[in-house]
Amino acid sequence: MEFNTADTVEILRRTPAVLETLLKGLSKEWIHGNEGENTWSPHIVLGHLIYSEENNWIPRLRKILSVTQNNFTPFDRFAQLSLYKDTPTDDLLRKFSDARKGSLLTLSTISLSKDKLDLTGQHPELGAVTLSQLLSTWTVHDLDHINQISRVLAKQYEGAVGPWRNYLGVLKRPI
Repeated sequence: MEFNTADTVEILRRTPAVLETLLKGLSKEWIHGNEGENTWSPHIVLGHLIYSEENNWIPRLRKILSVTQNNFTPFDRFAQLSLYKDTPTDDLLRKFSDARKGSLLTLSTISLSKDKLDLTGQHPELGAVTLSQLLSTWTVHDLDHINQISRVLAKQYEGAVGPWRNYLGVLKRPI
């Protein structure tokens, strides 16, 4: 499947509702459970998605479109560990939903022609990346973290499922 802005927006628009349905009102045991030392709980993942929304996708899109100032600012993938640790999860769900609505509104105001989608920015680690690659990555990043949250939730019952563990692929995947 080739990149298509409308297809990207289909996924990006749904992510906040998916996370709200999955996480809203869950007990602290579910929300703060993880896969072991130095792994992320659903709460931490949600903080990461908010920080990404505010500091990654649209800011980098703007850098690419500016053409003259297209070097990306390094992104702190761990900022959420301190920024949102004491914020209630339901507040984070609202914050993410609001931030995503703002990002999609901004995206909707930009005419993304083939020429613009081929413009590049300079990632500090990856080098030149195109706007279409950035937008594709934004989409897959959402899906990756939805998958991660589902896996972390499932891991909380890894010992409780007994012999059925062998039939549950989500429990077999490596961290």
